[in-house]
Amino acid sequence: MDLDQHVIELFHSSIDTTMRTLDEQAARVSDCATLMVQCLLSENKILCCGEATNGALAQIFSAHLLNRFDYERPSLPAINLSSDATTITALSANGNFKDIFGSQVRALGQPGDVLFIISNSSNSGTTLEAIKAAHDREMIVICLSNQQSNDFSALFQPEDIELPIPSDNNARVMEAHMQVINYLSELIDQQLFGSH
Repeated sequence: MDLDQHVIELFHSSIDTTMRTLDEQAARVSDCATLMVQCLLSENKILCCGEATNGALAQIFSAHLLNRFDYERPSLPAINLSSDATTITALSANGNFKDIFGSQVRALGQPGDVLFIISNSSNSGTTLEAIKAAHDREMIVICLSNQQSNDFSALFQPEDIELPIPSDNNARVMEAHMQVINYLSELIDQQLFGSH
């Protein structure tokens, strides 16, 4: 196989996923940013989570808010529930791995907060429990997912937003999730602090 040609095909596949996401999800990306801005303006916070490599994406998003995205500005309140290994292993050591995020949401979440989930699993128990906990705490849920039917979609309330990426290729989904995270970060900064 010609590796150069394969690289070109990978780029084309990524561009195709990006274009389909643009066609299907541009308005939802805008809606997600608006919900997050309303949350922050109300002096609430954003709790972020994701399993495995999605936890790293959640960490990147919370770092964008807590530190900066494109330019210097005040820090914004965000907590990544995926990054504290001690807490996660302590919760899972009690035999209830599926509640590693739900327990944290119940302890840290307040009415008006946003739970931002990044998931490409169709049956993640941790995602299900996190959504239930967020609703118990009167929080809004925003979920980046893939195009496959997700068990947790049935749990969404009318004010929640699911943003599925139109692909079943995990690498393309992760790339699109990273794009959406960057777009959300830029839209939040723009709405709160204006163009730089």
